[in-house]
Amino acid sequence: MKSSNSENPALFSKGFLQNPYPVYNQLREMDPVHQVRFPDGQLGWLVTRYEDAVEVLKDPRFIKDISKLYDGSMDQMSVFTQNMLFSDPPDHKRLRGLAQKAFTPKLIAGMRNHIQEIADGLLDPLSDRSSINLIDEFAFPLPIIVICEILGVPVEDRNKFRLWSNSLIEGTSGEIGASMFDHMNQFIQYLGQWFAKVREHPGDDLISQLIAAEEEGDRLTEKELYGVVSLLIIAGHETTVNLIGNTILALLEYPEQQNLLREHPEMIPQALEESLRYNGPVEFSTSRWASEALELNGKQIRPGDLVVVSLNAANHDPAKFKDPELFDITREKSPHLAFGMGIHFCLGAPLARLEGEIAIASLLERFPDMQLNIDKSELEWRPGMIVRGVKEIPLSIQ
Repeated sequence: MKSSNSENPALFSKGFLQNPYPVYNQLREMDPVHQVRFPDGQLGWLVTRYEDAVEVLKDPRFIKDISKLYDGSMDQMSVFTQNMLFSDPPDHKRLRGLAQKAFTPKLIAGMRNHIQEIADGLLDPLSDRSSINLIDEFAFPLPIIVICEILGVPVEDRNKFRLWSNSLIEGTSGEIGASMFDHMNQFIQYLGQWFAKVREHPGDDLISQLIAAEEEGDRLTEKELYGVVSLLIIAGHETTVNLIGNTILALLEYPEQQNLLREHPEMIPQALEESLRYNGPVEFSTSRWASEALELNGKQIRPGDLVVVSLNAANHDPAKFKDPELFDITREKSPHLAFGMGIHFCLGAPLARLEGEIAIASLLERFPDMQLNIDKSELEWRPGMIVRGVKEIPLSIQ
C-alpha cells in the first residue's frame, strides 16, 4: 500500500464515510501504521490494528498537549483545547477530577428514572405518527437535555449547542470556513454571558462548581473553565446521539438480532456494547503527538509526529474479535475501544451507556414495527474526523 491517501483515494472519500471498513481491512493487512495526509492537511500516522491502538492510547510518550511541541500553533482554537481531553498529567488529573464529580457511577445510576421520564416525554407526542426523524426528534434531544440539566445551562438553547457542535466537528473534515469561526465565537460569547449569570446566582449545577474552582485560582484557569464546559456540552451529547442512531441502524440491518432483543430485553446492555464495537459513535481518537523518537509496528515515529487511532478499525480487527463484520448481540463482552483506553477513557461513558440503554428499550417497546424510510445507501453520514453517525434517520413506525 502506498504511503499517502492522495494515492489511495478511498481514504476519507464519500464512499469511505458511508462504509470505511473495507479500507480499514486493507490497511490492517498491508500497512497498519499508515502515513497519511489527514483532511485538515496535517501529515501523520493512522493506526488500524487493535494491539497498536492500545499501545498508542496507553503510552505516555504519545502526548495530547500540542503546545508542548509547537508553541502557539492553535491560538484560534485554544479555548476549546484547555480541558482534560487535550492535556497530559498532571494537568489532566486535576481537570478530570473537577468534572468527575458529576459523573460518578452512583450519581449516574440515580438519574435512571429521570432520564426515562425525558425519553417518555419526547416519545409520547410521536406515538400517533406514521413516521419520525429519529435523530432530530429523539436521539439528539434526549442527551442534550440531560447534559444541559447537569451543567445548568438552559435546555431551550439546545439547538444553538447543536449548531456550534456540528460546526466544530465538521471543521475537522478540512473544510474550515468563516462560519466555523463565527460559530466558535458565538459559543465563547454565550459561555461568557452564562458564566457571569452563574457568578451572580450560583446553584448546585456543575458549572457553578467549576466557577467556584476557577475563583479559587489554583484549581482552574479562566481558559480551562471555557475549555472544560465546552467539552462537556459537545461530548456530553454527541456520543449518545450517534450511539442511539447507529444501534437502531444495526438492529434494522439485522432483524433477527432485533427480534432476539425484543424477546430478551435484558440483553440491551450487551447489545449496546456490541453496537459500540460494530459501528462506534466516535470514529477516531483525538490527536496525539510523539514526544520522542520511537518505533510502532516497525515504523519509525519521529518526535512531533501526529498519530491518530481509528477506534472503529481496531474494533474490527479479526485478531481480537471473531467475525468482526457481523453484528451479534450474543457476543461475549468485548474489550472494544469505543470509549478509548487509559487515562483518557471517556468520562461520560457510564452516562452514555445509561442513556443508550433507556433509548433503545423505549424505542423497541414503542415502535415494534419501525423500518427505515429510505434505502440505507441514501443515508448521509456526518463529515469530519471525530464522530461516526448519520445526519438523519427517517423511520416508518406504524
